[in-house]
Amino acid sequence: MNANPSQPHPAEQEETVRLLPPLERELPAGRHQFHKERLMSTIRDDLRAADTTSVPARPTSNSSSSSNSTKQRNPFLRRAILLPALACAVAGTIATGAYLFADQGATGGTGSGIATGPVLTTRIGAADPAGATQLLDRISLAAADVSRPSVRANQFVYIGSTTAGTYVKTVKGKSTLVSEKPHLRETWQSPDGTKGWLIEPGNTGPEGITLEGLTETGQVPTATIGAPTYDYLAALPTDPDVLLQKIYKETAGQGRSRDQQAFTTIGDLLLESYPPAGLSVALYKAAAKIPGVVVVDDAVDAAGRHGVAVARLDETSGERTEWIFDRKTSAFLGERTVQVQGNSGEKGLITPGTVVSTRAVMTRAIVDGIKQTPAQAG
Repeated sequence: MNANPSQPHPAEQEETVRLLPPLERELPAGRHQFHKERLMSTIRDDLRAADTTSVPARPTSNSSSSSNSTKQRNPFLRRAILLPALACAVAGTIATGAYLFADQGATGGTGSGIATGPVLTTRIGAADPAGATQLLDRISLAAADVSRPSVRANQFVYIGSTTAGTYVKTVKGKSTLVSEKPHLRETWQSPDGTKGWLIEPGNTGPEGITLEGLTETGQVPTATIGAPTYDYLAALPTDPDVLLQKIYKETAGQGRSRDQQAFTTIGDLLLESYPPAGLSVALYKAAAKIPGVVVVDDAVDAAGRHGVAVARLDETSGERTEWIFDRKTSAFLGERTVQVQGNSGEKGLITPGTVVSTRAVMTRAIVDGIKQTPAQAG
């Protein structure tokens, strides 16, 4: 997820170990404890069998080793904990959002990942700071007309999306930039968050993995704005000002800036959760109040659909996160992150125009069981 069983050089091993704690701190408290323990065990095993040309640390002018600078994202969105184990050892500290991993070339190991294709690039769309409020008002009006049924306690929220990411890949000391091919990602989550499942080729087995887990004390994890459940979302305030202040409060100290983290948090809720219609309206109106939000004239989601985007630039990393909407219906299509200013990543390999990550929401529905798709439910 080695044909060479040689031990890492002590200095390299020390460097890798230094990188491990930020990965654990990035996880919301108590989430996926079982998987985290299994992951850490696998990391230790892989490090003992890794090539002597291990992955170096990735300091850049834009990166930060502080745990407070780590984005706190919905655990259903956390691709880092689902990547091959050695990838996880270094991905947790990457501030720009692209992943870094070593490819050992063994069948079924890290060399069998799907991040082997040409680098995803795009035209950098023009940003208009004057049109964001008007566009978000139109989007919120469209969202208000959408009726979403409530989710019963014995049902699951199903989200099927097309996704891809860009990675710095290091093999025997040589680093190159590669991207995944867009592929299907499927998640199931119970309303209270106690049951969940993920299937994503290349990052899980064919049957997927459970997303259940208790805290270290054996308790059910507490839902937060960064790790919400449907029940949690249904109880959130729908007044945009109150909601935004709650987001600021709940994410204080996270991310690179207060406003960027608020924008990231709202984007996560739009991308892979099932917010009630009233909350969707409030989220769009709250986003309009965040300084620095702009309109991008054209953006393309992971499924190749063009639309207009609401976006915000992270001036620290040079990345711009874009929420993509259908031009005619204002329906949310997906999200992508694009490097638009300066270079980042290992040796500055991530250049302007690189698509760091991209996701297109294809299906969002309620089903009666884990692994049941909307087509089967119908």
